[in-house]
Amino acid sequence: MARSLPKCVDTVIIGNGPSALILSYILHGHIPYYIGGHHDTILDAKLQNAPNLLHLTPDLYAHFLSSLRYSTQALPVNTLLDTLIRPNADTELNPKSCIEWRYEPEKAISHVAIGETAHAGGQWAEKPVSASADIGTLSYAEQLSLPGYSYAEHLALSGKDDDAEFLRPSRIEVADYLGVYPEAAGIAAAVYTGLKVEDVYRTGNGFTIGSLGIRCKHLVLASGIFTVNIPPPPILVPITQLDLREEPLLVIGSGFSAADIIISAPPKRRIIHIFQWAPEQRPSPLKACHHSAYPEYATVYRQMKLSALTSKKNRAAKSPLMRRKSNSFFQQRDWSLYEGLPDAEVVGVSESETGATITLRLPSGETITRTVGGLAYVVGRRGTLDFLSSDLRSKVLNTLDHTALDPASSLISGRTLRAKAEATSLEVAKNVFITGSLTGDSLIRHAVGGCVFAAGRILGAIPSMYFPESTPSPTSSTPRSTSPVSVSDVEAPFDSNSSSPQRPRTGQRTPGELTNGHADLHLDRRKLARAVEVVHAENRYWVDSGWWASGLGLGRRDA
Repeated sequence: MARSLPKCVDTVIIGNGPSALILSYILHGHIPYYIGGHHDTILDAKLQNAPNLLHLTPDLYAHFLSSLRYSTQALPVNTLLDTLIRPNADTELNPKSCIEWRYEPEKAISHVAIGETAHAGGQWAEKPVSASADIGTLSYAEQLSLPGYSYAEHLALSGKDDDAEFLRPSRIEVADYLGVYPEAAGIAAAVYTGLKVEDVYRTGNGFTIGSLGIRCKHLVLASGIFTVNIPPPPILVPITQLDLREEPLLVIGSGFSAADIIISAPPKRRIIHIFQWAPEQRPSPLKACHHSAYPEYATVYRQMKLSALTSKKNRAAKSPLMRRKSNSFFQQRDWSLYEGLPDAEVVGVSESETGATITLRLPSGETITRTVGGLAYVVGRRGTLDFLSSDLRSKVLNTLDHTALDPASSLISGRTLRAKAEATSLEVAKNVFITGSLTGDSLIRHAVGGCVFAAGRILGAIPSMYFPESTPSPTSSTPRSTSPVSVSDVEAPFDSNSSSPQRPRTGQRTPGELTNGHADLHLDRRKLARAVEVVHAENRYWVDSGWWASGLGLGRRDA
């Protein structure tokens, strides 16, 4: 028997993905406190006087912009919580968390997290593309952990002895972890699945979820930006239903989803891959993948790069890198059956009983034809705010100077609300908050900061930037950033045109921008432990040699 929803709560969270689950955990009364030990002495000194992290103020991370140790691809508030939970995570193994979650039930407030998926986990509980669900995630398991029930604990209870620091779990495994998280963390009573939220509108003293008959004071948008696959253009519609395995598969896309399709295709099936190639202006996120930690994605990117070079030289070529390097994934499929066509355009489609013939225009102006037996159009996914009333959606999408971002647009990306989040805060309208990928930060490790901020506002620890008449204050004590923070969309649209406003450019591009927000994927944790040991050994040798003190050091063994 389905559980009945309460008629009135303080907060409604729309979504049941990772950010919704984190926020629910906090609203149950689990409060993050700083317990000391962070390597940043400036940050440590600030937090020693105010350890309750619900009291977030911009001065805590004001110095981040002048420090090279902090990421510029995430919102400062998300970077703050990430570095406190995992200090030096990218250069140190098993870092000790500087945060302690204390259960203070008197601070709990009534709330519900409502999602449309059958199980908790949001987009992780879905299968949006026809790729193998066994492909490893981009993040290591430890970076996927939610408070109250870590991935390491989940592995232990599952009888697995894998090290969460080095494991890249599959999509199925992450979905399983998120599915059991509500019960394991003690928040299951507030998490609802299989329910569609529609007709959300503002009332005199709060909001009403029209489709479910719930009233609330605070509204949190945690619905994400990956709920809708961008549909193919009309010219490709005739081949969307083709499934002729003996004919080539046409893959259109430049990011991870396109790579997942290629990786999942039968090793002997011919692949025709159309992708956008602008490595300096708008690189594929695959560019950031380390060849050792992410061999499958690095291999696909190398084939794309080789195809781009070959198209310019107008002759066949073999990758010297592939000949020199041992790559087990490269050997798993016949890459002579892969044909990459950078920046090609489909200008014609004709159907037949044996498949379809497509006409392609190459950047050189030349036209070619190919026979295909299927299509995977994976140029990105988007979210939607269609569940909000037109008036409320307009308020959410309006900027501080009352310029609409395009309230009529049905699809939104990580860029849609990013500029507003940077200029003002994650409170995008009075008592309306965004968390998770709606903020522009798509990695789970960057979800905690936004959730802590939203909880701080909901619990009254952080003052609102809105006056009673709902006019944004010109000054704010809420998170903001003037840094050139990059967008962390998981997928960039093949068609770079967007209805979202473009952020002002500084003339310089950050590493996050050059890699679509995935600069951190250059790190290979498999080699990190060995590298640390080598450095320690070199330091010991240097000290023992005595050369650091002109041969008279105290470490000289022959002294």
